[in-house]
Amino acid sequence: MKPSLTDRSAHFLHQPFGPWPRALLGLAAACVLVIYFLPLWNLTMFAPQYPDGLRLDIYDHTLVGGNHGQDIVEINLLNHYIGMHDLTVEGFTEFKWMPFALGGIALILLRATVFGTVKELVDAFMVFTYFGAFSLWSFGYKLYQYGHELAPTAAVKVPPFMPPMFGYRQIANFEVYSYPRAGTYVMVAAMSSVTLALFLAWRQRARHAAA
Repeated sequence: MKPSLTDRSAHFLHQPFGPWPRALLGLAAACVLVIYFLPLWNLTMFAPQYPDGLRLDIYDHTLVGGNHGQDIVEINLLNHYIGMHDLTVEGFTEFKWMPFALGGIALILLRATVFGTVKELVDAFMVFTYFGAFSLWSFGYKLYQYGHELAPTAAVKVPPFMPPMFGYRQIANFEVYSYPRAGTYVMVAAMSSVTLALFLAWRQRARHAAA
């Protein structure tokens, strides 16, 4: 009797995979751990009074202003005039859970590396995918909040706006640029490694089935 699709899927999930997927998962785990030390995103603003720009790097656990932190002070002064909330570490709930989430993902990847079955690999892939999608949504929503929750008593009235999540936008007399930094590229590399590991495990299974 030919095995059902459910039986074949269960058999596939409990199959061990070879050294290449393990190596890729180990690489992905190392990448995830490195992300803590790298900026994920950068916002840079230019205006006539700031020809050199005001720069803000966003990490998974903190904010770092350019010019030895002075840029974030200037940004918050400008925010005060138009009624925006100050940019503070305390204002980002993401900073409280993102390092732990990334640490958990690294552990899941290491678990998949050690046990080496497709089930652990699929679990790692799904968790990483959900984390990436939710992080992008959370970042976009935070930008939306900052540009729309303006104090009615602000000295300068501006219509609600959303700072750019990616690319360029003109906001009043400021040119605002928003682009990913090294941490995001490392995260993409880690996700690509997990995806490739899953593909290699599937191809290994297909070869065994054809043999």
